[in-house]
Amino acid sequence: MKKLVMLCCASLLAACSHHPASNQASLDGEVFYLQRMALPPAATLSVELQDVSLMDAPAVILARQAGPVKGNVPLPFHLDYDPAQIKPGHRYAVSARIELDGKLLFINTEHHGVQLDGGAPQPVRVKVDPVR
Repeated sequence: MKKLVMLCCASLLAACSHHPASNQASLDGEVFYLQRMALPPAATLSVELQDVSLMDAPAVILARQAGPVKGNVPLPFHLDYDPAQIKPGHRYAVSARIELDGKLLFINTEHHGVQLDGGAPQPVRVKVDPVR
């Protein structure tokens, strides 16, 4: 009986951990800045893939990565998104920000549009500028 319960549990865990690769796409890149300085150890980086098609509405977030900064610039990021959310004729962009204790240190000030049809070069490079 114990073996049957353990076998059932193992099968259930295996089924839950299976993610079909065809339902995910990814975008890789790096965030950088031109200032010659190191970031404080407690700094955090957040990067978002957004649908920016509508001019008078907030961007729709398709993917987000956030966490502590590890190492020096360039700071790598990896965004997994659902390709079923990509709509023909829509525009997509990557935004990035670096914060320290909730205070904004760096943010991208230029539009970083991306093509999600597989033809865009990767890694995507996103420049952030200091906030004064």
